[in-house]
Amino acid sequence: MFESAELGHEISKERYDQEEPTLRAALLAAQYELVKRATFPVVILIAGVDGAGKGETLNLLTEWMDPRHIQTNALRPIGDDDLGGRPPMWRFWRVLPAKGRSAVFVGSWYSRPLVAHAYGESTTPELDQEIADIQRFERMLVDEGTLLVKFWLHLTKAQQRKRFEHLEKHKSTAWRVADTDWKHLRLYKRFQSSAQHLIRATSTAAAPWQIIEGANAHYRHLTVATSVLAALRERLDATPPAAAGAEVAPLHRVASIDGVSVIDKLVLDQPIDKDTYDDELEHLQGRLNLATRHKRFGKISVVAAFEGSDAAGKGGAIRRVTQALDARKYDVVPIAAPTDEEKARPYLWRFWRQVPARGRIAIFDRTWYGRVLVERVEGFCAEAAWSRAYGEINDFEEALAENGILVVKFWLQVSKDEQLRRFEERAAVPHKQHKITDEDWRNREKWDAYAEAVCEMIDRTSTEHAPWTLVEANNKQFARLKVLRTLVEKLEAAL
Repeated sequence: MFESAELGHEISKERYDQEEPTLRAALLAAQYELVKRATFPVVILIAGVDGAGKGETLNLLTEWMDPRHIQTNALRPIGDDDLGGRPPMWRFWRVLPAKGRSAVFVGSWYSRPLVAHAYGESTTPELDQEIADIQRFERMLVDEGTLLVKFWLHLTKAQQRKRFEHLEKHKSTAWRVADTDWKHLRLYKRFQSSAQHLIRATSTAAAPWQIIEGANAHYRHLTVATSVLAALRERLDATPPAAAGAEVAPLHRVASIDGVSVIDKLVLDQPIDKDTYDDELEHLQGRLNLATRHKRFGKISVVAAFEGSDAAGKGGAIRRVTQALDARKYDVVPIAAPTDEEKARPYLWRFWRQVPARGRIAIFDRTWYGRVLVERVEGFCAEAAWSRAYGEINDFEEALAENGILVVKFWLQVSKDEQLRRFEERAAVPHKQHKITDEDWRNREKWDAYAEAVCEMIDRTSTEHAPWTLVEANNKQFARLKVLRTLVEKLEAAL
């Protein structure tokens, strides 16, 4: 794989000086066009052998391009403690660029898997699992419209040793060679074996690796800049402009044999007397409080996701949960229509940013399922986007669960008649009128379409690691107790 990068490419200083002004001007012009259009983001990965010029290449791009519109991320592998119990991808999601902007990563989602495998800390099957996660992540980026450009800068073992020796001879550059660099040189064959396995599996049509010899700085700089410019121009010059991911064929849905959905089977009216409710509420809230003060609670975190019909009582259920909690241990995250900042990034970006650290609870009042519910029904996104969202959501929740985060999902369901009664009550009572909007009435007209979307959502995203809990919510008191009981039991089991 690396043979083509070992041919001793040389570019003279004279040629470099001749080509640099024109290339630099064209690259800057393409960047300004990208900023003006703001139709897609650019992510540039610079990986490769220690000493191959990754930092110099990063500096080149920020020098040749306008640094106001390009962010740099020099990230090194970190331990689990630095993540606070969050999935490793969390740190990369947080710094994804907005549409119209570029981000350069020196140290990326490839660094930790590569180092761990080369050091013998992970097996090849474990590396393959991380590769599968990377493939899904990059596929998501590309589907969301990101231009992903990946460079691997290569040196032979002899070139790497020569590079280190040269840097160490000069006081001004000796600091750039660390003990780990010499250690990696001794492990050169193992690093190359791991890298080849990683690169072969992740060099895809949508996001191929470009392997570039790193020994000659002039060659490396011109090749990287030319490749970035070509990728930018290809996307910018596309007619019509490149879409944010390929369309997929419409799903062929299988109708229920008896015409009865999972929601239809719920017995929505669940009577409960006030004394029983009061006693059970106090008991469950006490158990929840004790569970969050358990000595092992600091080693896990909780994501509680609330969805449901309009006026189904999500807010009331959430309040009964938070009443039992220390305010220093939880955050309630209300989800409304995405802001311009959120629209400029992949759909799940705003949810990844809210993933809680160990010992904390994040309560989402509406969630990432808006893409397969309101955005689907109201036509706010293309079918290709909400169709692939099921898989992206499952990947997201699986990543949370695999990293010790308890994911508890609730769907609160009321009947159409009960919803109408609550709407009319809200409209008539002054201190409740803020709870009812014109949008609520419009959504009600699409009851059947929402019901179909909900049933498909439950069917495709109720997984072993993050199952849905369906809550019969015609009786608010019953619904609140079921939510509390479910959350308490799952948390106690996790502890």
